[in-house]
Amino acid sequence: MRHQIPLLLGVLLGMAGCNRNHNDIVPETIIHENPATFTAVGQIDIGDKGAAEISAYDPVTKRLFIVNNSAGVVNENAANLIDVVDISNPAAPSKIHSISLEPYGGAVNSLSVSAGNVAAAIQATVKTDPGKVVVFNTLDYKEIKSVVVGALPDMITYTPDGRYILTANEGEPTTADYAVDPEGSISVIAVKENYAVTTLNFAAFADKRPALEAGGFRIFGKSNDFVKDIEPEYITVSPDSKTAWITLQENNGIAKMDIASKTITDIFPLGFKDYNAAGNEIDGSDEDGKIELKNWPVKGVYMPDGIAVIETGGIPYLFTANEGDAREWGDFVEAVRIKDIKLDATVFPSAAALQAKTVLGRLNITKFLGDKDGDGDYDELYAFGARSFSVWNGLTGKQVYDSKNELDQKVIEAGSYDDKRSDDKSIEPEGIAIGKIGKTPVAFVGMERVDAVAVYDISNPQQPKFLQLLKVGDAPEGVMIIAAKDSPTKRSLLVVSSEDDGMIKLFSPAS
Repeated sequence: MRHQIPLLLGVLLGMAGCNRNHNDIVPETIIHENPATFTAVGQIDIGDKGAAEISAYDPVTKRLFIVNNSAGVVNENAANLIDVVDISNPAAPSKIHSISLEPYGGAVNSLSVSAGNVAAAIQATVKTDPGKVVVFNTLDYKEIKSVVVGALPDMITYTPDGRYILTANEGEPTTADYAVDPEGSISVIAVKENYAVTTLNFAAFADKRPALEAGGFRIFGKSNDFVKDIEPEYITVSPDSKTAWITLQENNGIAKMDIASKTITDIFPLGFKDYNAAGNEIDGSDEDGKIELKNWPVKGVYMPDGIAVIETGGIPYLFTANEGDAREWGDFVEAVRIKDIKLDATVFPSAAALQAKTVLGRLNITKFLGDKDGDGDYDELYAFGARSFSVWNGLTGKQVYDSKNELDQKVIEAGSYDDKRSDDKSIEPEGIAIGKIGKTPVAFVGMERVDAVAVYDISNPQQPKFLQLLKVGDAPEGVMIIAAKDSPTKRSLLVVSSEDDGMIKLFSPAS
């Protein structure tokens, strides 16, 4: 999904000491915080739909840099902005400046901060043309550098050591007709080499297509072109800045990259989720007049958006928010409702009952999976997303945990579930961030369709434990944790940016 609001996600850093001199090491001060006690401490509204898409934080100036494309929602020719908000007092955030991006192209999709600079991913005015990365000083907002990257840079991140800037260039086709489809790519920008750019595509994996598809990887665009069909979405980087992992959302995979050699080394297909298995029950109808989680003969296509990493015991664990997404470009429409397809009579002997709108008839599925024998009817059903977050071994790509239907359950218990989304990806987990709260590593999962963030203790990445549910603005996409050591209050701050109402909300835990 093109991030009209790509999320900025946190990378968990180890408890590193700092050298006072050659002999003395001063340990990092641990703030005693209870990760189950986050409460709202401040907020600011910076606009309407399209504002407050993604936030990045500069610990030196205590400023948030926020994507604001709200003007472009009303008028596609209007200038897009980076709004600057002072949060030196988190209880009273204050907008102090806006950086106009009119000279640089189209919408700004993502931001990242390092060492007093903020890097912006900006798509071209014609989105299928190469995009730009523009770097500004966080103090005086002056341009430091502008470079060209791949088409539709959708997410941007500095490596933790600040040496590289990485962009996930989604390369979506032309909206109206699919006539032009750029290559999906990753751009690697070497900061200390005058921002030299290397842009990588996925051509080296084209001959592995059969094996990848057998594992659940998807190539299904109008051109059926492997390189053009891959659409990178989001990036996370290991704490040592050596490895990056990239979600390939529409393709249902994760790519792995060696940063120093600028080489994509692996693609991990993610397989499918069985909604007929115990614990995976879903509500599949928006017209049955009730909220009820049940097993159904349907599979979920994980299709993750946001991704974050934590390393434990030498293993990088990848946390993904399994949003799901359907392609719709002109007459190319991927989604279809179950009521509008032909089901195999042997596999689905009660097809008519199943296709009722109060059962599964209105559930959106993909056209491009399920007809196993090519006879024109569907033997299997594949819905978009997994209504969950998952954990994957970053070395092997194997799943080690899935939240099953716990997010749905927690939202239902809180009275926040929107039954009108039951037929279409439900809660839509979209953004995920990881940070250390006191001594506890914690994951924050943003859910776009229920305006909430779920908080999990991930001390054991293979068994996350639910802590609390936070109510946020309308359609949260930007989820970011500010470490206590960098916070203006010296307490951890969770920053949630919401696209549909322009709201930035700040949360902090109790001791």
